[in-house]
Amino acid sequence: MLRRQTTGSVICTSCGVLVGVGDDKCYNCGRRNPGLWGFAPLLRSLGQDLGFVPFVIGTCAVVYVLTLVASGGSINMRGLFGFLGPSVPALLLFGATGPELVFGFGRWWTIFSASWLHGGALHIVLNMMAVRQLAPAVAELYGPGRMVIIYTAGGVAGFAFSVFWGLFMPAIPLLGSGRGITIGASACITGLLGAIYYYGHRGGSSMARSYAQSSILMVLVQGIFLQGIINNYAHLGGFGGGYLAARLLDPLKPERADHVLIALLCLALSIASIVASVVTALF
Repeated sequence: MLRRQTTGSVICTSCGVLVGVGDDKCYNCGRRNPGLWGFAPLLRSLGQDLGFVPFVIGTCAVVYVLTLVASGGSINMRGLFGFLGPSVPALLLFGATGPELVFGFGRWWTIFSASWLHGGALHIVLNMMAVRQLAPAVAELYGPGRMVIIYTAGGVAGFAFSVFWGLFMPAIPLLGSGRGITIGASACITGLLGAIYYYGHRGGSSMARSYAQSSILMVLVQGIFLQGIINNYAHLGGFGGGYLAARLLDPLKPERADHVLIALLCLALSIASIVASVVTALF
């Protein structure tokens, strides 16, 4: 199970039919190198999402603990949403984003790092529950590699849109201003909803389309009642980013090997952005 398979048949990583481990192309869906050089069984043992959900939850948990450690005696212990919240300097150290940080201090990479930070115990628990629910579903519709790309695109687009709006556009009643620092995986999560919404159109699934519509509407309603806590612009940008990424990737076409490579690059850039935030802040 944990070794490379060099003979026999394996299950195509895109469509699930049996193919030869050394086949150049899947006869059913057309995917090139369906056996992934013999590592397909090992990768499938990680689950439909190739272990992405545990990676996200584990990384977010580690970064959350590190921000608490960096907070020292300044950990927030008050309020429902801020309970066990890292200090603002700790969040800035690990890569929180915002208009002033991106344009004033040139910390452009924080639109990657901010999605791995959380402002309290309830914040990280709710976001990780949403990732646990949505990411495997999107992986089943698009493939695990494209799911990672969509997740990352949602976060980057969400924070980029929030930063742009906060710097150049006026505040909108009920939606807020987009100014100030912002963090959290919710922009990535709404990106996954954008992908489900596009799949509903592309694949003709009214159930997927209805689920995505009701979910994003609920997120926006929560944002209206929790202004100052929830970043509505990041959510809107994330939904749009996920939708556009899904449209470019086309769920009705088989996932390719280069999608997995791009997904690994997305994860590497995300981790590198956190490291860059810490290094540039300390040195």
